[in-house]
Amino acid sequence: MQICRDANQVRDSFATVARLGEGNFGDRGVFLERYVERARHIEVQVFGDGAGHVVALGERDCSLQRRNQKVVEEAPAPNLPEAVRQTLFEAAVRLAKGANYRSAGTVEFLYDAAREQVYFLEMNTRLQVEHGVTEEVMGIDLVEWMIRGAAGDFGFMAEPPTQPNGHSIQVRLYAEAPALEYRPTSGVLTSADFPDDVRVETWVMAGVNVSAWYDPMIAKLIVHAPTRDEAIAAMQAALEKSRIDGIESNLRWLRDVVRDARFGSGDVSTRMLSTVTYAPQSIHVLSGGTSATVQDWPGRIGLWAVGVPPSGPMDDYSFRLGNRLLGNHEGAAGLEITVSGPTLLFNAPARICLTGADFQATLDGEAVSPGAVIEIAAGQTLTIGRIAGPGMRGYVLFEGGLDVASYLGSKSTFELGQFGGHAARRLLAGDTLHISDDMAVVPLPELPMPPLNQEWTLRVLYGPHGAPDFFTAEDIAMICEAEWAVHYNSNRTGVRLIGPKPEWARKDGGEAGLHPSNIHDNP
Repeated sequence: MQICRDANQVRDSFATVARLGEGNFGDRGVFLERYVERARHIEVQVFGDGAGHVVALGERDCSLQRRNQKVVEEAPAPNLPEAVRQTLFEAAVRLAKGANYRSAGTVEFLYDAAREQVYFLEMNTRLQVEHGVTEEVMGIDLVEWMIRGAAGDFGFMAEPPTQPNGHSIQVRLYAEAPALEYRPTSGVLTSADFPDDVRVETWVMAGVNVSAWYDPMIAKLIVHAPTRDEAIAAMQAALEKSRIDGIESNLRWLRDVVRDARFGSGDVSTRMLSTVTYAPQSIHVLSGGTSATVQDWPGRIGLWAVGVPPSGPMDDYSFRLGNRLLGNHEGAAGLEITVSGPTLLFNAPARICLTGADFQATLDGEAVSPGAVIEIAAGQTLTIGRIAGPGMRGYVLFEGGLDVASYLGSKSTFELGQFGGHAARRLLAGDTLHISDDMAVVPLPELPMPPLNQEWTLRVLYGPHGAPDFFTAEDIAMICEAEWAVHYNSNRTGVRLIGPKPEWARKDGGEAGLHPSNIHDNP
């Protein structure tokens, strides 16, 4: 094994690569990887007292990177020969001693696993993002050490460093869309939930706005277990229990990464992540339409007393019917569309059903029929046009339902209250929807859709405010016999009707209520 220590040797290697026109002259790791068959990024945590006493606190494997940005880190490094490990420790300590280094630092190396050779990359004179895995396996607090060292107390370095205990893995959650070439994302988080039994370092919570002026890392999840296999299992479980909603993140992609067989075996390299197959069960919103929102049934009910009107589909019969045709539970979350619909690009195969009003939908330009189960292939585009015929709202239901977080017991969108559904609002171009895999039930056989008409007959009950003190008998007859039109301002808070005006049983409010406008002097 060799360590490339000579500055001239490193510079000459850079010059050779530059002459060949390969890469960015400023990134040493990129240059060296050109010549390394199985490159791994391994770093040594050191701590010095500024007077020549330096200890090595184990190593970390940071090989799983995307575009030279670390994503998964672990300690100790898997499948690392002990002789190589000791060589790394000795080199890191020698470098720090030569500089009379003080406080925490990280010496980074490139390791050629095929040849068992290591090359010096750089030293970071600060605390690294991934320092937590070292703390977990070494049983120390590096931040405490730094604070005590700043006060001149280095007594904790009197004893030899402890040996690593168990295995620790960290993943970084980024605000980015893996299905869209890892495009950065921003917006308000509607949920940010993590399990209680893992170490989570984050600055976000539900309601936080992840702006465009940010570092994309929104959280770190760190697990520790007696063995590497147990640590991997713990991380897999932690990611399954975690949830980020409101913006797209790399959470689902990370689940695939930690389940990759190469990661499980420890056969990692700096190029591995570029070959991880990611097949998200997702839909990219190309255009949002007039008003497309996520709804479920029965929706958010029973909260009128605290100012939250019922949510859920306006035409719940059509909504429930579409779900049952797909084999979903009748309340599975789907889309409600109004007046004109969205355009959706499917990143994975899916089965859908369109119900409610006819929106002249097409799949890759070919007309599709409402009420039928439609098979969609990955890469196809569903375009939901403008309303044609009676009705104003239609529904897109997905086999498995849409995967969105529940809020106050429902996944339905309440736009006025700015909660629920996808991002607490109607769909916009650029959004990503995910399809769930909720357990299905036996689907209904295909059957004709109920006819939609422009005229509806309503059944009414004589309610508490229909007393003779308010309405005359003529008013009641007129209300039941008249034709009413639905006002365009109708929504889930109430349906406003346009029609003849009642005469009313009296000209003022009398003593009917506590509101000041209803309090008058009686003759």
